[in-house]
Amino acid sequence: MIQNEIFDFWKFLAGIGLFLWGMHQLETAIKELGGKSFRHLLQRFTDTAWKGILVGTLITAILQSSSLVTLMVLAFLGAGVINLKNAIGVILGANLGTTVTAWIVATLGFKMSVAAFSMPFLGLGSLLFLFASSRPLLRNIGAFSVGFGLLFLGLDFMKTAIEAVADQIDLSEFHAYGLWIYLVIGLVITALIQSSSAMVVIILSAMSAGVIELTEGAVLIIGANIGTTVTVGIGSLNGPADKKRLALAHFLFNVITGLLVFSVITPLIDLTMSIFFISDPLMELVLLNTIINLIGIILFFPFIPRLEIWLKKRFAKFEPKGISVYTKNVSPQVPEAAIAALEKDIHLAFEKTIEFMINVWNVGESDKENISIWRKILQQPYDLGGQYKEIKLLEDELTKYHILVQEENLSIVEAQKLTSLMLALRTMVYGAKDLKDVMHNINDMEDEEDKLVREFYNELKGFTFDFLKKIREYILQEKFPQEIPDWIGENGKHYKKFISELYQKIKVKPMEFPVSTLTNVIKQVVSGMDNLGSAVIHWKHQKKDVIDIG
Repeated sequence: MIQNEIFDFWKFLAGIGLFLWGMHQLETAIKELGGKSFRHLLQRFTDTAWKGILVGTLITAILQSSSLVTLMVLAFLGAGVINLKNAIGVILGANLGTTVTAWIVATLGFKMSVAAFSMPFLGLGSLLFLFASSRPLLRNIGAFSVGFGLLFLGLDFMKTAIEAVADQIDLSEFHAYGLWIYLVIGLVITALIQSSSAMVVIILSAMSAGVIELTEGAVLIIGANIGTTVTVGIGSLNGPADKKRLALAHFLFNVITGLLVFSVITPLIDLTMSIFFISDPLMELVLLNTIINLIGIILFFPFIPRLEIWLKKRFAKFEPKGISVYTKNVSPQVPEAAIAALEKDIHLAFEKTIEFMINVWNVGESDKENISIWRKILQQPYDLGGQYKEIKLLEDELTKYHILVQEENLSIVEAQKLTSLMLALRTMVYGAKDLKDVMHNINDMEDEEDKLVREFYNELKGFTFDFLKKIREYILQEKFPQEIPDWIGENGKHYKKFISELYQKIKVKPMEFPVSTLTNVIKQVVSGMDNLGSAVIHWKHQKKDVIDIG
């Protein structure tokens, strides 16, 4: 009767599908329940490579998703929050963290009636998910329970499908090719189903049914570890340079570790069995899976700094295009990293704005008495139009990015900070525009022979440079005072002083230079400093209301 059993392919395939769907549900639910906490953990405790390994192991073990951890790592790497060396550490740790799935399955999945075990999770979880939809916590707990139940129901389908035909399967023909054939099988199947966890369950099911022995199972595990690099590699094809670098690091780690362990697999099995006194081949297999990844980490850890240097020289042509430095490398799907990247690029916009404002006054600067006429002709002027255009392009880039970040699930604090940063950017660009609109007048004032015009030119230039120095020193502080500086009030006094002095002096001695032009320059220069000051207040004091600069 057993000989007439036909392998139920569709049941086996349904098992793989349910297992993968369960893994996806678990990942989504845990992400919603504690995703922010894990991102904070990743952001705060990855200042060294070994800490990165520990954090990567912990987060992956809990989230049960190395792909989610990789996404977070890429986001923080692009934002400049962690460097490539520590990101590699997290990826190595994530490899170790994925082995926890095998431990759970081997401990629970083959010691009891798996289908019966999954039913309470599926029943209660489904009810919670459907009838507690208005309460996110209960809904996500329901989703978690459903995912857990689906995972074990899928395991039961795979296990029973294989057990039904176990007696008919004869793999003795494969032995003639050597163990490497199992390495290839593990690699190919994992690459096709795109989940090393699902492949490990298939291997455990086959071992439980007596289809394969421990050695073949261990080699299949090595093949599965190498096969996961195909999934990561495909995912990096259209990705930025950092994603390709991490994918290459992942590939090198799994391939080199896998081939080294494969060359000594039989002695390694004998050694672990003698040291740990394990009689259950399933537990021995999951232990080997963990040991293989530990061996890889021990081998690679001393070479991580050199690997970082080597990887940074690769994929330079795939660096994202754009004026921004950080946001173009960061996925908006990780809000903490996205906002950190946005703030750094706003600092870049601030530096470009200050440089533009300085160059507006220095565009015609030269030692007019001591410079030859030929040097004056050949001297390259600042491209003020190009500089302003670059500021506007950067503003456009960051505004588009901000819209994408807004679509994510933000906390109140994150939403407020995002609003403040964008107000800072907008008022900063207003400040640059204030000076751009009168830069031709400022150039005319510099070339003017009238002493009164030259006097106001020097006063306005000094006022601008003093304010820029003050504001630069302010943002370099480590701690900002609670009291918001009244720069607009101070600048208002300067404005009144400039206008009063101008009208008093032209009463005594009229000038040919248009008074309306000079008053407009004074107004625009002061307004530019007001806007720049307002930008810093929005940025550093998280002020989310528009500041009235009068």
